[in-house]
Amino acid sequence: MDFVKIGEKIINIKKLHNTIDKIIEMRVNGFSQQETASKFKVDRSFISRLENIGEVRKGGNIAVIGFPIKNKDEIEGLLKDYGIEFILLLSEKERLGIADKMTGAELFNMVMDIIAKIQSYDTIIFLGSDKRTNLIEAIFDKEVICVNIGHSPLTEDVYVKPELIVDILNTLRR
Repeated sequence: MDFVKIGEKIINIKKLHNTIDKIIEMRVNGFSQQETASKFKVDRSFISRLENIGEVRKGGNIAVIGFPIKNKDEIEGLLKDYGIEFILLLSEKERLGIADKMTGAELFNMVMDIIAKIQSYDTIIFLGSDKRTNLIEAIFDKEVICVNIGHSPLTEDVYVKPELIVDILNTLRR
């Protein structure tokens, strides 16, 4: 969906996303909020608010969930080294194996138990497909950092760059 109607306006979602990407790119490259705002003909306060929306809060306890992860053991070891309190990483085979061994009611109860447990964490890092990242952001009222590892449905394990996880964890620990 590239266009949506809001009241009497037609909004080009792709253009909106591209503009936000360019704003962030300018800020990353050292341009001030005012310089960036002037380029895009918006108030400086808009740039500040945009950054606040995307800001990752520091500190607190962290839960990490992800599937299907190809280098699961490597990422799990890294997370343990950082002292992450809750880790649930699955390969595609493991994920399907869980579903095969349970009735629908048992699977539902297990998922609800996991959701309840994760809800107690300050920050949730989720590694998954685009469709699932949207779902996770909708479910939790916590700080959620979604790492989109591919387009849904993912049917094969995906390699997750350890450096990306290290960058996220270092940002949270500062």
